[in-house]
Amino acid sequence: MLALHQIGKTFPGVVALAEVSLDLRRGEVHAVCGENGAGKSTLMKIISGVYTPTTGQILYKGFERHFSSPLQAEKAGIAMIHQELNLVPHLSVAENIYLAREPRRGFLINRAKLRADARRCLDRLGGGIDPDAIVKDLSVAQCQMVEIAKALSLEADILVMDEPTSSLTEQEAQRLFTVIRDLKADGVGILYISHRLDELGAIVDRVTVLRDGRHVSTADFRDTTLDTIVSRMVGRSLDDTFPVRSSRPTDETIFSVRGLTRPGAFTNVEFDLRRGEILGFAGLMGAGRTEVARAIFGADPIQAGALTLLGHRLQIRAPRDAIAAGIAYIPEDRRGQGLAIGMPVDANLTLAHMEGVANRFGLIDAALQAKVAARYVDLLKIKTPSLKHPVRLLSGGNQQKIVIGKWLFRAPKLIIFDEPTRGIDVGAKFAIYEILDTLAAQGIGVILISSELPEILGMTDRVAVFHRGRIVRVLETARTDQEEIMHHASGFGEQN
Repeated sequence: MLALHQIGKTFPGVVALAEVSLDLRRGEVHAVCGENGAGKSTLMKIISGVYTPTTGQILYKGFERHFSSPLQAEKAGIAMIHQELNLVPHLSVAENIYLAREPRRGFLINRAKLRADARRCLDRLGGGIDPDAIVKDLSVAQCQMVEIAKALSLEADILVMDEPTSSLTEQEAQRLFTVIRDLKADGVGILYISHRLDELGAIVDRVTVLRDGRHVSTADFRDTTLDTIVSRMVGRSLDDTFPVRSSRPTDETIFSVRGLTRPGAFTNVEFDLRRGEILGFAGLMGAGRTEVARAIFGADPIQAGALTLLGHRLQIRAPRDAIAAGIAYIPEDRRGQGLAIGMPVDANLTLAHMEGVANRFGLIDAALQAKVAARYVDLLKIKTPSLKHPVRLLSGGNQQKIVIGKWLFRAPKLIIFDEPTRGIDVGAKFAIYEILDTLAAQGIGVILISSELPEILGMTDRVAVFHRGRIVRVLETARTDQEEIMHHASGFGEQN
């Protein structure tokens, strides 16, 4: 039904895919596996018309096709269930399922048929979702089911599923698998992405592994094993891109978390961070790593749990409480959440500690602000034409250094780094690693969240492995490897 030949996709400064080939047969479920950042979602978005490939050829039903939009792909018979929810919150479930495709009676929408058609799609999935319910009132899992129902309503020949079970309960996932088997019997071809390797055996015929944007292998699922798939996913070897660690963990616990819980996100999360240690958070997308970090920082609420920093019990209800206690958080989305991108370098470097550059009247002292900013530009080797240069015009690595400098100005006791090297070049990565090591050596608590296992192994002392909102194992980094981490992160280790 579908054949991709030598597909390549580049973004500014990033090669997302390089010469990837893959095919899909009628009535087949073809799984695409790989670590975060392997290129899976990019490939699926090319198939469904979200992206146009930079190089390569797409053959659909024997003819070369170039889809310039998702609408064009849908009209040809290709539908995609995106990992990110794409629903209009103030509209009803039925209106979302048939958005821009509503059945009509003359110039008016046929409301009765709209509800009936939507209910028919929802009933295939079970769960009892009301077609008239407003989407903003639904749970995340219910929204995921609406996304799936929306794709089913297109009656496509090819269905692309990007992590469709990430928000579903076990029962809901099993119901989806039944629907998938029915679609297979009807001749629908399905491309299936999932980090939950344990669920592949229920539905998958073949599996393709991608790594670093390249094709590694394609095999019949019955002729391979989960061990082999994991090995091929994490087949990279560590290189010399990490500095020699100067910090050494002591026996002193400087930060502890007990029973941290937010239903639907994470449950009973517990760990200790020692002085001089870099503690890694590893896990697959949606495992709860970022959610826990945001909760510690007060950005999201918690239902239960205790936080203790340097012997003091913390009461954190908002980020201002965390900041006052000495906690800093460097978010994954530095442009959206870490920087004021329209403002200059000096303003961003002092943004987290404005009182530190204010005069006695509460106004910004421009000379003092410039002096402080120049100190951190020099300390972190930030490359900028001037202190008044807008941060949006700097490279990703220099932007990341500014986010770090912003928090260093507050002299924090604990810093959480969430994917700190994503989207930056090798040289900038090494500089970030040196900063992490220096902070730990100074006795500042450091937590590193990363989807790159070589980074976890190269920069941490211990790694807390997350799976479905829980820490399932804490491993000594020197005594583990990528394969063991992936086993626990995928839940496969729990079967042994």
